[in-house]
Amino acid sequence: MVKGKVYLVGSGPGDPELITVKAKRLLGEADVLLYDRLVTDDILALVPEKCEKIYVGKHPGEASATQERIHELMVDRANKGGVIVRLKGGDPFLFGRGGEEALVLCEAGIAFEVVPGITSAISVPAYAGIPVTQRHVASSVAFITGHEASTKRVGTVDWERLANSVDTLVVMMGIRNMPAIMERLVKGGRDPDTPVAVIEKGTTEGQRTITGTISTIVGKTCEAGIKPPAITIIGKVVDLRKELRWFD
Repeated sequence: MVKGKVYLVGSGPGDPELITVKAKRLLGEADVLLYDRLVTDDILALVPEKCEKIYVGKHPGEASATQERIHELMVDRANKGGVIVRLKGGDPFLFGRGGEEALVLCEAGIAFEVVPGITSAISVPAYAGIPVTQRHVASSVAFITGHEASTKRVGTVDWERLANSVDTLVVMMGIRNMPAIMERLVKGGRDPDTPVAVIEKGTTEGQRTITGTISTIVGKTCEAGIKPPAITIIGKVVDLRKELRWFD
C-alpha cells in the first residue's frame, strides 16, 4: 500500500487573507486535517467536507492532545494513504514544534513537505504599526519564547544576556511570565524606560495593543485584561507606532 504524504503547513497569524497560496491549495486537497487551536474558522472553511478534521490544539489548563498523540495520528493517517495536512498557526518551524514532527515522519519513513507560513513575530507588530527593524533605530531583532517546555528543569533563555545584545526583542507566548521577564531584562542592564508593546489577537478584528515601558507594561497589561494569544515587542521601534498605527 502506498503511504500518504504529510504537509506541515503554516496558516499565518490569524487574518485569513494572510495564508499562502500553496497552503490554500493543499487545504482544498486534504484528506485528513490535524489542526491547532489558533487556526481560524475562516481558514477551516477552505477544507472540503469529505476531509477528516481532527482538532489537536493545546491550551494551558485544559485537557488537550499530547505531542506524542499528534505524532501517532500523523503516522497512522499517513500509513493509510492520502494527503495529510498538519496545520499550525503562524509558521511551523518558529516555536511550532514542526521540527519535532518532521523528525518523527523521517523515522517512520513517511514523505513530508514543509509549507512556511507568515509568522506572527513579524506580521502582528506590522499590523500594530511597529516595524521590528528600522534604519538608525534597530538593526537586530531576536524572536524568543516566553513559555519554555514544561519538561525543562531550568529555563534556557538568558534574558540578562539578551537585555542589551539585541535592539528589538519579540517575545512569543510570554504573557504569564511577563513580570519575571521584565525583571530579568532590567537586571541585565536594559533601561526600565525602554518602550514596550503588547498585542493581543494580532491581525484579527479583535486586535488590541497596549504600550508602556519595561517598568510599566506589566501593570498596564493586567489592567487591560490582555490574554493569550499575545506577543510582546521591546525596543525603540515601538515608538514608531505613534505614526504608523494603520490598522487601528
